[in-house]
Amino acid sequence: MTVTRRSRPSSGRITLSDVARAAEVSPITASRALRNARGVDPTLAQRVHEAAEQLGYVPDPAARALASQRSSQVIVLVPLLSNTLFVDLLEAVHRTLFPEGYHPLIGVTHYDSAEEELLLRTYLPLRPAGLLVTGFDRSEASGQLIARSGVPCVHLMETSTTPGVPCVGFSQHDAGAAITRHLLDRGRRRIAFCAAQLDPRVMQRAAGYRHCLAQAGLYDPSLELLSPERSSIALGARLFEDMLARAPDVDAIFFCNDDIAQGGLLAASRLGIAVPDRVAVAGFNDLAGSDQMVPPLTTMRTPRSEVGRAGAAMLLGMMRGSQPAPGCVELDYELVVRGST
Repeated sequence: MTVTRRSRPSSGRITLSDVARAAEVSPITASRALRNARGVDPTLAQRVHEAAEQLGYVPDPAARALASQRSSQVIVLVPLLSNTLFVDLLEAVHRTLFPEGYHPLIGVTHYDSAEEELLLRTYLPLRPAGLLVTGFDRSEASGQLIARSGVPCVHLMETSTTPGVPCVGFSQHDAGAAITRHLLDRGRRRIAFCAAQLDPRVMQRAAGYRHCLAQAGLYDPSLELLSPERSSIALGARLFEDMLARAPDVDAIFFCNDDIAQGGLLAASRLGIAVPDRVAVAGFNDLAGSDQMVPPLTTMRTPRSEVGRAGAAMLLGMMRGSQPAPGCVELDYELVVRGST
């Protein structure tokens, strides 16, 4: 089949009508053929697909959603793309949704509730099929936007005791307590906590740390350094030095994330402070490179890929109406003990 290219419309976009004219069929037939709908004559369908390919036609998802009352887009809101934690989660979401015909549209909130609200006001009018959001901490306006939209929504990375709230995650509090308990079991008694970013999940880990030490009668609030700065290796090195200057008798440090823990290990090496003999160091999330540190970093391996897969699978069930009354799925975490403790 030979298609004669016509001049493009003023918008510069090849439309469905252009494809229909080139294939010598009606726009309705062209639309049904491109959607691989049943009942379209195979010869006509082939003509339409050939015309679309030669013209370089790209379907308009907004127009398709308006016509079919069904979108293939799923909005996924995460705090950062510079954090491997969320990259792993997004990869799992994509691998789950894309083969099922859904297309993730990513929004980055930068841990800013106002930015999340703006993203919701921008994306929800696109009539997405579903929504994946990180955690439960958001503005009242954002919560209302989600509730009133009628769009199926699953919360990721945290769990909730509220019945009927679709969520997939793990207990940040319990995982933070488990790291602290490991340090206690190693004979450490002056255990510090160093944190960055201070998002709700970090503060839940802090609560677990405090609870564990309080139960042991060893909690000392002066052994906490909480920085609102973004988590980084450089910040971790600075927090390590500041903590040792503040409390020279500290014998263990629990860092809220592996990158600042890696910075702490590098600072210890530079300062000639023996790890774990003089001070034990533990991290959280088991990020890339932690097993290559000197000594290798003890950390908590979190199920971010599993969260992405299970959350996307839950949302698929909700979007298709096959998941009655979804609730909370709580996943396991794993303490990975290495040479730093």
